[in-house]
Amino acid sequence: MRDRQAERQMMAEFLGSVRAGDGRAVVVRGEPGVGKSALLDYLVESASGCRLARAAGVESEMELAYAGLHQLLASMVHRLDGLPGPQRDALQTAFGLSDGPAPDRFLVGLATLSLLAEVAEDHPLVCVVDDEQWLDRASSQVLGFVARRLVAEPVGVVFATRAATDDLAGLPEVVMEGLEDADARDLLQASLSGPLDAQVANRLIADAAGNPLALLELPRGLTPAELAGGFALPNAMPLPSRIEASFRRRLDDLPEETRRLLLVAAAEPIGDPVLVWRAAERLGLPADAAAPAAEAGLLEVGAHVWFRHPLVRSAAYRSTSVQSRQEAHRALADVTDPVADPDRRAWHLAHAASGPDESVAAELERSADRARARGGMAAAAAFLDRAVRLTSDPIQRAERALAAAQASFQAGAFDAALGLLTVAEAGRLDDFERARVELLRGHIAFAAGRFSDAPGLLLAAAEQLENYDLQLARETYLHAWAAAVGAGHLAADGILLSICHAVRTLPPDSDTGDPQPLVVLLEGLATLIAEGRAASTPALLLAARMFASGDRSVEEMLRWGWLAAAVSIAVWDDDGRLAIAEQTVRTVRESGALAQLPVILTVLGTAALLSGDFSRAAAAIAEGDTIAAATGSMVVPHVALRLLALQGKEAEASAMIAATIEQAGEQSITAANAYWAAALLHNGCGRYAEAAAAAQQASSNTFEPWISTWALPDLVEAAVRAGDIALAQDAFERLTETTQPSGTDWALGIEARSRALLSDGAVADKLYQESIERLSRTELRPELARSQLVYGEWLRRAGRRTDARDQLRSAHELFEAIGMDAFAERARRELAATGERLGRRDETTSGELTAQEALIAQLARDGLSNPEIGARLFLSARTVKYHLAKVFTKLGITSRAQLDQVLPGPGQ
Repeated sequence: MRDRQAERQMMAEFLGSVRAGDGRAVVVRGEPGVGKSALLDYLVESASGCRLARAAGVESEMELAYAGLHQLLASMVHRLDGLPGPQRDALQTAFGLSDGPAPDRFLVGLATLSLLAEVAEDHPLVCVVDDEQWLDRASSQVLGFVARRLVAEPVGVVFATRAATDDLAGLPEVVMEGLEDADARDLLQASLSGPLDAQVANRLIADAAGNPLALLELPRGLTPAELAGGFALPNAMPLPSRIEASFRRRLDDLPEETRRLLLVAAAEPIGDPVLVWRAAERLGLPADAAAPAAEAGLLEVGAHVWFRHPLVRSAAYRSTSVQSRQEAHRALADVTDPVADPDRRAWHLAHAASGPDESVAAELERSADRARARGGMAAAAAFLDRAVRLTSDPIQRAERALAAAQASFQAGAFDAALGLLTVAEAGRLDDFERARVELLRGHIAFAAGRFSDAPGLLLAAAEQLENYDLQLARETYLHAWAAAVGAGHLAADGILLSICHAVRTLPPDSDTGDPQPLVVLLEGLATLIAEGRAASTPALLLAARMFASGDRSVEEMLRWGWLAAAVSIAVWDDDGRLAIAEQTVRTVRESGALAQLPVILTVLGTAALLSGDFSRAAAAIAEGDTIAAATGSMVVPHVALRLLALQGKEAEASAMIAATIEQAGEQSITAANAYWAAALLHNGCGRYAEAAAAAQQASSNTFEPWISTWALPDLVEAAVRAGDIALAQDAFERLTETTQPSGTDWALGIEARSRALLSDGAVADKLYQESIERLSRTELRPELARSQLVYGEWLRRAGRRTDARDQLRSAHELFEAIGMDAFAERARRELAATGERLGRRDETTSGELTAQEALIAQLARDGLSNPEIGARLFLSARTVKYHLAKVFTKLGITSRAQLDQVLPGPGQ
C-alpha cells in the first residue's frame, strides 16, 4: 500500500548501511496492530546475505533477568570464548552459565556489543526485537546501550515497541501511523467477501483510525446484515481493547479444549512446544486441540509456538477465569525442570498460588538470590515483591518487604522501594531492621535528588545502627557527612555539625591493631567541621596515605577511594593525590564496576590538572563523558571548566561557566567550582577585579573543604592586583589555616607565594624564592610557573629587569609547554615590558581531533590494543579501528608508531 512505501524504503536504506559496514539502530514505534510486525517481516524477507537474530518481549517474562537478551543471543553463545575474559565472564554469569560476582550491566552490554561485532565478521548481522515494551528491564537496558554504540560494525538492530521508552531514548525512530482513508478502504474491502454498506464502511474506517489490524478484526463483530446496511453500535473502549475483544469473540467460537490449550501457550513465555504439550497432557488435553486455532489463523505450532499477534496471546490469557490461569501455571510449573530452569518454575508456581504459600515464597527468595548473582536487580525485586504477597507470617513478610525494597532501590525503582518500606514498617520489625528502613529511606532520598532530606534521614539511621553494627553506622555517618556537605545550603541548619558531633562520640575502633582507614577518614572529616583544619589535618593526611599505600581491599577502594583521593588534594598531599586516584580507577576497571568510573575520573582529571598534564586531564574528561553517555549517568563538568579556564579558551570557558551556574544554582558546590574556573580565567587574562569577585563567590561556602580552599590563592593574587589589600589579607589568613597544618612543599609553596604578594622588599623577595624552591620539589608545574610569573612581575616593578626576564622567560616556557595560553600571554606581555620580544605559540596538529579521537589516539600511543581501547570506551574493536583510521588521516600519519611524533607526551 502507498502508506507503507516510505517505511519500507527506510528499511531498505537501513539494510544497505548494515551491508556496507555501518552499524545502525532504529526504533519502529506505533500502537498495536498498526503494522510494526509486518514491517519487521518485510525487513527479514529483504535481508538476503545477512545473518538474522530475533527476540520478542513477552509480558509474563518481564521479571526474568536477561531473558530477552538470552533469546536474542542463544545461537551465538558458542562464540563467547572469542571475547576478552572479563566480558566473557560477565555474559556467562548474566546467563547463569557460570558462577561469579554479579556483573556490572554495562560490562554485560560491552560483552554483547563485542559478541555481535565478532559474529558480524562472517556476515552482516540484523537483530530484530519485537514487543520491546515487554522485554525484561535488564535486556532492554543492555540492548539500548548496544544500539547507541554501533558505529563501524556490520550490525543492525531494529526494535518494535508500542511507546517510547527511556532505554531507547535518542535512537532514530520510524513512527507507524494509521493508513490513509483510501488505503484503509481498499484493505477493508479486500478482507470481506460480502457486500459492505458505504455508511458502515465509513464508520469502521473512522473507528479503526487507519489501524490495519483493526480494519481486519472489527468487521468480525458484525453480522452480514449489519455489514450490508445496518449500523454498528458505538463502542467506548480504546482501540487495542476493541481489537483484543474481537479476538476474544473469535476465541469463544473455538472448542473448550482448544481455548484451554491456547491459555497454556499464552502462559508459557518462550514458545517451547515441548513444554506446552507436556503441560497440556497433564491437563488432559488431546493432541489435536491446536488444530481449530491453527485453522482460525490464531496460533501456529512448529519449532516454536507463535500467536498471530500479541493481542491474541493477551486475549487468550485474560479471557479465562483466575482458577483456569492458576491451573495452567501449575501444569507448566510441574513440567518445567527445577534444576535447569528453577526461576521460571518459581514464577509459574507464584502465578498458580491461590493464597499465601510459604514454600513458593521461599522458592521466589532463592530465585531473587540467583537474579542478584547475575546482576538482575529488577528481577530480584520482582521475585521478592511476589514473595511478600505470598507470605502470611508478619515477621517474614516484613523482612521480605525490606529485602524487596532494597532490591527495588538498587534497580532504580524508588517509588516501589518506598511502597515496600511502608509494608515492612507495618509488620514486625526489630529495632535493627527499623534502622535499616531509615538507612534505605536516606539513600533513596539522596539518589532521588531530595538533598535537603537525605542528611537528616542518614543521621537518624546511623544513630540507631550504633547499637547493632558499628561498622555500618560509621559508613552511614560518612554517607551522611558527604550528603550534608553536598547539600550545602539545602541541608537543614546545623545538620552537618550534628553529624560531626555524633561521629566524635562514637566508641573507639575495637580493633587492637592498626586503625582502620574508614575510621581515620571519618574522624578526620568530623574534626574538620567541628574544630577546623589544624585539628583535622593529621588524621586526614594519615587516611590519605593509608589509601595511597596500595594495601587497601578492593571493596575499600571501590567504596571510598574517590573520597580519599579528594581528601588528599584537600590537605595539599602531593604524594597521594595522583596515586590514590590511579589506584581507584584501576580497581574500578578491574572489578567491572564501570558505572562508578565518571566520579573517580573527575578526581583523576583534577589531579592531572594540578600536574599540568592537560592531555591526561582531557582524556579523563573524554572517557568520563563517554561512560556517562553510555550509562545514562550525569557528569558535572568540574574538570572541563577548569581545563578550559587554564587553557585560556575564553569564549568556550565563559559560555560553560555561565550555563553551569544557571543550571546548578548560585549556592551549589557545582556553581562554586564554576566561579573558581572564572577566577582562574580572569587571573590568566589579567582582569583582576573580575577574578577577585569570582574567587570570593567560589570561596564563600566554608562547609566544604575543597573549592573554598583552592580558590583562596586566586583570591589573594586577584585582590592584591586589584588593590583590595584588606580582602587579600583576609583570604590569606584563611589560607594559612589550611597550609600550616599540612606542612607539605605544596602547601607551604602556595602560602609563601601568597604571603609574598602581600609583602615588600627583601621579605617579598625571599618568600618568592621560597615558593619557587618548594614548588620545584613537587610535580605541580602550573603552580611553579605561576610563582615564577608573579615573582618576575614583582622584579620588573622593582626595576630589576634582568632578573625579571629570567623568571618571566621560565614561566613563559613552562606555560607554553603546559598549554596555559592566557597565562603565557600574560608572561609574554611582561617580558615585552622588559624589552624582550617573543613569538606566539603554534597550535599542535592534535587540535584537529575530536575529544574521542584524541583519547583513542592517546590510548593507542600508550600501547593499548584495539580491543583494550574498546573495553575502556565501550566500543567494539572494529569501531576503534575506524576512529584510528580517521586519526591517521587528520594527523597525516600512517601507523601507530608515528603517534609519539605528533601527540603531546604524558605531562605535556
